[in-house]
Amino acid sequence: MKIGTPLSNSATKALLLGSGELGKELAIALQRYGVEVIAVDRYPNAPAQQVAHRSHVIDMTDTDAVKKLIALEQPDFIIPEIEAIATQALMDIEEEGTCTVVPNARAIQLTMNREGIRTLAAEWLNIPTSNYAFAQSFEQLQAAVDAGIGYPCFIKPTMSSSGKGQSMVKNADQLKAAWNYAKSSGRVDTGKVIVEAKIDFDFEITLLTVRALNQHGDVETCFCAPIGHVQENGDYRESWQPQAMSAAAIKAAQDIALKITDDIAGLGLFGVELFIKGDNVWFSEISPRPHDTGMVTLVTQQQNEFELHARAILGLPVDTAIHSLGASAVILGRIDAQGVNYQGLDKALSVPASEIRLFGKPEAFINRRMGVALATAKTVDEARNRAVKAAGMIVIRPDR
Repeated sequence: MKIGTPLSNSATKALLLGSGELGKELAIALQRYGVEVIAVDRYPNAPAQQVAHRSHVIDMTDTDAVKKLIALEQPDFIIPEIEAIATQALMDIEEEGTCTVVPNARAIQLTMNREGIRTLAAEWLNIPTSNYAFAQSFEQLQAAVDAGIGYPCFIKPTMSSSGKGQSMVKNADQLKAAWNYAKSSGRVDTGKVIVEAKIDFDFEITLLTVRALNQHGDVETCFCAPIGHVQENGDYRESWQPQAMSAAAIKAAQDIALKITDDIAGLGLFGVELFIKGDNVWFSEISPRPHDTGMVTLVTQQQNEFELHARAILGLPVDTAIHSLGASAVILGRIDAQGVNYQGLDKALSVPASEIRLFGKPEAFINRRMGVALATAKTVDEARNRAVKAAGMIVIRPDR
C-alpha cells in the first residue's frame, strides 16, 4: 500500500459520507496514516468536519449531488458512515472503477434498508432471525401481526438508525401509533415498515468483525471480543467488553458473522448485532462500518474499531486483541439547544480509569448523543459503574 502526502498531488484521499462521532474517530485514525480526509454531511460543523482537511454540506440522498462532489474531490476511497445515502451514485461510481467504495456499493445498498439485509440473511443464507414481515399499509401490518408474529412485537422503519421510528408494541391498541411513528420518523420513507416478533433472549451483543488482508495478501476474517450493550428505544445507552457467553455461543456468533460478511465481501470492519440465549444465537442487524456500541474499544483494545477499519481499508495488518475490561456510557443532550456548554468534566475525569469524549455537535437534542464516558476496571461490572458515574457528572447547558 502506497500512501501519498496530504494536501499534495500525491495525496491518498478518503471521502466520508456522514461525519458524526464515528466519522470523527475514523478521520483521526486515517490521518494518523497520512490520509487526506474530506468530511461530508447534511449540516455544517458536524464532528468529523471539525477535524477533516476539508468538508462539504450536501444532501447525501441526492444522486446528482453525490456524483458531482465525488467528481470534484476524486477520492481514492468513499467511506459511508450513515444509511441514508444515494446508493445508485455509489453503484455507478464503483462500476467506473475510479475509486473504492468501502466495503462495496452492494453492501451499502443491502444494509441501508432492513428489507435487503434481512432477506439476505434469513432467506438466502438461512441464518436464524426473529419471525418478521414487511408491510406497505397499516392493514398489511395488522394482518402480519394477527397471522403469527403476535404481541409483543417491534415496528421499525426499513431505513433508520439510532432507534428513530422504532416502537415495541404490547397490544393491538398501540399498533396504529407505532405504524404512524415508523412511517414519519425514519431517515427516508421507503413505503414499508418491518414488524419483528420479540425473541426471548438473555442479552444482545455486537460482534465486531474485520475483513482484512493477511501477510500473504489474502482476505482473512478476524473477530473482536463480544460487546454487550443496553438499548433504550432502539438506541444504545451502555456497552461493555467482553460480554461473558458460552464457547458454543461465541462459535455460533462467529459463524453467523463470517457467513454474512463473506457474502457481502469487501474490506473493513462490520458491526454484527446478535441476540443470545444460552448457546443459541439469532442475527439482528449488520452495519458495514464502525458501530456506536464499539466506542468501548477506545479503551479496551490495542487497535480500536476505528483503527481496525482504517487499517483494513488501507490493506494494512490488523490485531483484534483486547487488553483491558471496559465499558462505555452515553452522554445525552437532555435539552434542545444550539451552542451548548459542558460542565462537570473535571468531576467526571476524577472517576478512576475514566475517559470522556465530547463530540462537539453544534446542536443538542434531548435524546441526542453528545458524548461518551469510557472506563476500565478489573471487572466489567466495575467498569460499567465507573462509566455510568462519569457520564452522569457531565451537565449540558444552553449557551446564553
